[in-house]
Amino acid sequence: MTKLWIYDTTLRDGAQREGLSLSLEDKLRIAHQLDSLGIPFIEGGWPGANPKDVQFFWQLKEQPLTQAEVVAFCSTRRPGKQAASDTTLQPILSAGTRWVTIFGKSWDLHVVEGLKTTLEENLAMIADTISYLRSQGRQVIYDAEHWFDGYKNNPDYALQTLAAATNAGAEWLVLCDTNGGTLPHEVTQIVADVSHALPTAKLGIHTHNDSGTAVANALSAVREGAGMVQGTINGYGERCGNANLCTLIPNLQIKLGYDCIQAQQLEKLTQTSRFISEIVNLAPDDHAPFVGLSAFAHKGGIHVSAVERNPLTYEHIQPQQIGNSRRIVISDQAGLSNVLSKAKSFGIELDRQNPACRQILDSLKELENEGYQFEGAEASFELLMRKALKQRQHFFEIKGFQVHLDKDGEKVSNSLATVKVTVNGQDILEAAEGNGPVSALDAALRKALENFYPAIANFYLTDYKVRILDGRAGTSAKTRVLIESSNGQQRWTTLGVSCNILDASYQAVVEGLEYGLIAESRRQRVDGRRQKVEGNLTLS
Repeated sequence: MTKLWIYDTTLRDGAQREGLSLSLEDKLRIAHQLDSLGIPFIEGGWPGANPKDVQFFWQLKEQPLTQAEVVAFCSTRRPGKQAASDTTLQPILSAGTRWVTIFGKSWDLHVVEGLKTTLEENLAMIADTISYLRSQGRQVIYDAEHWFDGYKNNPDYALQTLAAATNAGAEWLVLCDTNGGTLPHEVTQIVADVSHALPTAKLGIHTHNDSGTAVANALSAVREGAGMVQGTINGYGERCGNANLCTLIPNLQIKLGYDCIQAQQLEKLTQTSRFISEIVNLAPDDHAPFVGLSAFAHKGGIHVSAVERNPLTYEHIQPQQIGNSRRIVISDQAGLSNVLSKAKSFGIELDRQNPACRQILDSLKELENEGYQFEGAEASFELLMRKALKQRQHFFEIKGFQVHLDKDGEKVSNSLATVKVTVNGQDILEAAEGNGPVSALDAALRKALENFYPAIANFYLTDYKVRILDGRAGTSAKTRVLIESSNGQQRWTTLGVSCNILDASYQAVVEGLEYGLIAESRRQRVDGRRQKVEGNLTLS
């Protein structure tokens, strides 16, 4: 397999995405995650541009990476200066990295109008900067900014900038589609031209997604000989983003046969994508290729039936290769195959001939017609399935509830909820306040149940979504509520539907608590079996 060098710029170029902000601790955690993924080059930022990036490079000396090269990023020296005396380069040397990435101008338009200097001086800036860094023992990657636009406007001059960089000692020449306006057929031709003009140069590719072709452009460059691919996790970046490494790496490694990272590291790709989306506080793209929650989700009954027999029928790779998993989605388009597959994922053995199968499917379609949507609330569907199979545990019974909200002029006070619950034949009446009616209801239920089920103290609401299903009905509209809950180890979603938003919320809250108790029972059984096995091993 041909070795391909992956260069991650999430911490610098990715952080330029609107609405994305990274703390020093965030950057360190992401760097170590990328290191464990096997990324060879991790661009850490521009030392000197801000105090946080300076601290990042110093902190990495205390918390070193295991295999990746961390790279400092900077521009060429300023016009009319000497690199050795340019203060912008001193923090780069102080960062102490073995590798440095320098970007310079390829487009004569930028040289004349942006830098306000001559084309000759720009060539001198590139050569002087790289020569100086090489004299200081650094290895240099040269990012040719606006390369494709510059080449299309003035190919001779654009090639001169690359020649200046390579003659000064740059080890890599990275062709950047900075504005993201180039298309794959143009990338193919231009990279071929560069390879012909500079046959010994080691080329890289850096693409932006403004035309929606960043991944395709990077693949085109690799096919023409580029040996380094730059991009970001989840495609984060300025404007429309950068080439998405979560799409590029599996395409390059699984589809095209390049050696990017080890197979066991590739299995961490989905985990890495979701881990970083959590750190940057951006919702994961469920429909992202390869790593999205829906990337291997099957909804249509015919699809499910076929993929159960042979996954190749509707899956282009094995999801396990990149750490994802197949999901069977339950909806009104489901068939018996969906129900059977979903039962299996819940640990329920169900035979197609069991009359409960048809009962579950009929209930599903009837409820979805009323406004329920189980593909987004799989915990509620498991409860529905267990009820049909007479396997649903009854931990408690709600006898009734009331919610009060006081408003004094412009000021709204906390809501107050009272609930009456029966547990093991014992009636409990409790009240609690919350910052809203659903919060108060949830708090009152927990207060009533925690003495019987202490695990409930570890459950908490992580998301609350409301959707009006028939807006033309005004305040009488039917409402669907989805509530996501967690115990700190797993998450589950339940739903309720009603013309009364409190009733819909009540349904979702109650099912969330029920499902959490089922999950806790499972965990205890697994822990019990594990302790028994470990005990037997100790005795033996």
